[in-house]
Amino acid sequence: MLEQPLAAAPASLRAPATGLALLRELVLLAKPRLSGLVIFTTTGGLLLAPGHVRLARALLAVLATAAVVGAANALNCYFERETDALMHRTRDRPLPAGRLDPLLALALGLTVPVFALPILALVAGGLTALLALVALVSYVAVYTPLKRRSSLALFVGAVPGAIPPLMGWTTATGQLDAGGLALFALLFAWQLPHFLAISLYLQEDYARGGMRVFSVVHGAAMTRRWIAGTSLLLLPASLLPVALGLADWRYGGVAAVASLAFTGFALTGLTRRGESTRWARTVFLSTLAYLTVLMLALVLGARA
Repeated sequence: MLEQPLAAAPASLRAPATGLALLRELVLLAKPRLSGLVIFTTTGGLLLAPGHVRLARALLAVLATAAVVGAANALNCYFERETDALMHRTRDRPLPAGRLDPLLALALGLTVPVFALPILALVAGGLTALLALVALVSYVAVYTPLKRRSSLALFVGAVPGAIPPLMGWTTATGQLDAGGLALFALLFAWQLPHFLAISLYLQEDYARGGMRVFSVVHGAAMTRRWIAGTSLLLLPASLLPVALGLADWRYGGVAAVASLAFTGFALTGLTRRGESTRWARTVFLSTLAYLTVLMLALVLGARA
């Protein structure tokens, strides 16, 4: 039987947040760490793309992208508020903790894109706005409910997560081409071991919340094998920019070393027995370090 959440009083019984406290809750509703990662990869795609984009236009494009991402996260929080109340890592979010009215999250999630998407179309182009809409709909309407039904959510969720660098690319180029799709492929491949590791080190919490993530459905041993297997995709995916002439051999060297090092550690999961929480958390943190190093090396290699 699922544990009952150690929940605070529901929103109707809590004093509403005001002033700076309200602003803080709204920022938390937008999931700032996840939104920050999206801004980071969008900016990377923008810097890597050929041509020059004026600073003001680039900033507006990134801000509009951040607004759409924040709205998507607000809607995710709205639809998962009951599940979040069951899980230790999410029960203190604004909605399950009762610090914000769920209808406010719903209103923001629906209203912000109405303004942000046209702004994005104006400053970044119709194609970029369309990609943002696809990411928003696939994340909220497909990935969010699918997590409670199937472990295939892993692959569905990797699509909106891989779109931001492609949006940065299309902001500068106005078209889908091999360079932008290479960035999409790299982020798609990266997300597989990243989210598999999250599902493994938070396996008990996801099970408590009724989430059908990969580790809950298939078990720890199978998840470790999939982490190892999907990590093998990182080397070819990370070298695509070199093959397409987007970056030089210096980036290629960094990408090869980083990918082989990460894959080597991921493969140690094949020989593990028993408890995997600490190992999986280390894999998760390693994926963040890997992406940071890779994106910085890619931008510097392209601009050198």
